[in-house]
Amino acid sequence: MNSSGETFQSPSTASGLVEFIDLGSISYANAYEVQRQAHERVVAARAPMDAPFCPSLRAGVVYFLQHNPAVVTISRRQEARKNVLASAEQLAARGIECVETDRGGDVTWHGPGQIVVYLVLDLNRLGLRVHGYLRMLEGAVLATLADFAVTGRCDPTATGVWVGESKICAMGVRLSRWVSMHGIALNVNPDLESFDLIVPCGLVGRGVTSLKRELKVHCPSIGDVQNALAIRLNQAICAAGRDAAVANEFR
Repeated sequence: MNSSGETFQSPSTASGLVEFIDLGSISYANAYEVQRQAHERVVAARAPMDAPFCPSLRAGVVYFLQHNPAVVTISRRQEARKNVLASAEQLAARGIECVETDRGGDVTWHGPGQIVVYLVLDLNRLGLRVHGYLRMLEGAVLATLADFAVTGRCDPTATGVWVGESKICAMGVRLSRWVSMHGIALNVNPDLESFDLIVPCGLVGRGVTSLKRELKVHCPSIGDVQNALAIRLNQAICAAGRDAAVANEFR
């Protein structure tokens, strides 16, 4: 994995439409501030509403990271807090922070061994709305899992990506002025027992899995999964950007 804050690009991810940045290991508070500042920049870079569509305008930035210290995040949904099963003292004893977040969803855990991707993207530039954006993210994760011979699936009743009946990738986003924040969390080789401290995503009776659990000794490294996911996300974002350009050309 690249050093903190380093831009990483391979021939497959160097598109010019988005920038991919590896933040390395970072606290939740610091990562949120990075997102907030990026959101301001993406909004400020927009062309005026009456300006013609510009296909060369960048769509935003994608951050890859792992949260350290580990953190339980709770959405502002009224019933979300009850899905934290451990007390504040129990979480602190295990070195786990507990914070309220402004993303959608419910309760989740982030920590070492889990790839978190925060996408700060202008959905107007990509011609996407909420449903299409979430399906785009799910599709990129499904393709990444397939790269490692793992068959994922979507559940029409629950956002995210599943292997069998267990969730392997959680999703939660926030849109402000049609620019996204937050994103996805893909379990590579985290401590799955940490999920016993919560009701993940508020889904009672649903399990959590990881690439390590599914592939055992054949589990790829965090770096290999990150690079594969970057490629798949880049492909999906570029496809959306091309479709948006074509749609605007024929208006």
